[in-house]
Formats: sequence, structure tokens, C-alpha cells
Amino acid sequence: MQHALYLPPFGTFGDVNLLLDLAAEAEHAGWDGFFMWDHLLYEDDVPFVDAWIALAGIAVATDRIRIGPLVTPIPRRRPWKVAREAVTLDHLSGGRLVLGVGLGIDFWREFGAFTGEADNDVERAALLDDGIEILHRLWSGEEASYTGRRTSVDAVRFLPRPLQQPRIPVWSAALAPLRQGPARRAARCDGVMPFGPERPLTPDDVRGIVADLLGRRETDEPFDVCVHGPRDQAAEFGAAGVTWFCESFSPEQPLDDVHRRIRQGPPDV
Repeated sequence: MQHALYLPPFGTFGDVNLLLDLAAEAEHAGWDGFFMWDHLLYEDDVPFVDAWIALAGIAVATDRIRIGPLVTPIPRRRPWKVAREAVTLDHLSGGRLVLGVGLGIDFWREFGAFTGEADNDVERAALLDDGIEILHRLWSGEEASYTGRRTSVDAVRFLPRPLQQPRIPVWSAALAPLRQGPARRAARCDGVMPFGPERPLTPDDVRGIVADLLGRRETDEPFDVCVHGPRDQAAEFGAAGVTWFCESFSPEQPLDDVHRRIRQGPPDV
């Protein structure tokens, strides 16, 4: 099991230079990954940093740790633009990018506050499914065409290919307990990041999710399970099938506490 930090690029962390320093500090302390939320708004008006621009800086400021947005709501992005950005970031980082994808949520009005955005989960699910397929095809390096429920691509070729092959790892966010649509989507990806909307996930919850998704997969390629939880439960989550365990921070986290926990290093499990 690998260990990562998981934090929002706003609030306490709404300073891009601070994020670069924290990522370098995390690498020095032995962490395996540095992942960030990808949002436009929060419940309060706080300083914000764009996650993707910050990740470009972090790619240059570090050498070893995995990096990525967990998660980017593909329904509010053009998937062909995400495809270009992701390959650029993959090359810039030397093949260390993980791309988390999801529907997005609107309880901070990140869809409702702006015109032209999908206004319900059904519409966003269609955009997400199309987007994942388009990403995979555009990363192939071959001429790609695709006609989906909401978006399409007509005979285009994107070069260069990602450094990571067969593709940049894509982890799908999913709310537990898993419904059929999110479960099928996650099983088609390279990993899953399950969330408990009403309570924190337990190792038993995760064990059931892992069994469900592995039973749906049509390939024996590696499949990652990324969960954030209490540090003292890391070993239990690892035994339940978690491959990436994240120590998470809130937007209001005191900075002294952040530095202390980073310098403490990952759990010894």
C-alpha cells in the first residue's frame, strides 16, 4: 500500500507557492503521492488556486511522488482539452500523473452558478462516460472517432502519446454504496476512489466495494483503490484491499498542523 496526502487548493492552501513547498516537503518526508481536490467554489469566499496549474508547478518541484487531481469533474470540462493537458502534465512529471474523474457536485453551486452547465446527475453521467472514452481514444496516438450520448470526436489524432502506457491511470470517484452505473464506470477505469456521503467508510465497506468491482472487471490489469481515512486505520484499510491510503486535510486546517503531519511521514505499516 502506498501513502499520499490529499488536500484542497483553497482556504489554508490557497497559495500556489505554499502548495509547491508542501509537495517538496512531502517528497522529502517519504510520502508516495500528493493529490488535490479540483473545485471552483467553496461554501465560503476563500483564496483559491487552480489545481491543474498548481500540479504543473509541483511536477517541476518534485521528482518521485505521484501527483494528480482527485477528482476533476469531466462534465464541466471539454474532454479533448483535458486530454491535451493531461498528456502535457504526464510528460512534465516524467510519467507520474494520476487522473481522478467524477460527475462533480453542486452543493457549492459549481454548476448552478454558471450558464451552460449540465444541471442534473443524469446529464453529468452521460458527459462523464463519453469523456472517459474520448480520453482513452485520444491518448492512443491513433486517429480517433467517437459518437457518444452527449459528445463526439471526428477523425482526429493527438500526439505525443502519454509516457505512461497503456495510458495515464484514470481513477473514478464513486459514492458508497455503489449503484450499477457508477460501479460499471469504475470497473472500466484503472482505479476507484470511493466516498461515503453520510459517514466515513470502514474497512468492511471497502472490502465489499473491492469484491464488487473486481468481479465486474474484464481484465487482469492492476486496479487501484484509493481511500482517505484516519491514520491509525491505515493497516486495516490495506488489509481490505486499499492500494493508496490518503491522509486528508480540511480547507481550515492550521498550517502548523499540516507541516507537523507531513514531516511525520507516512504511517509505518
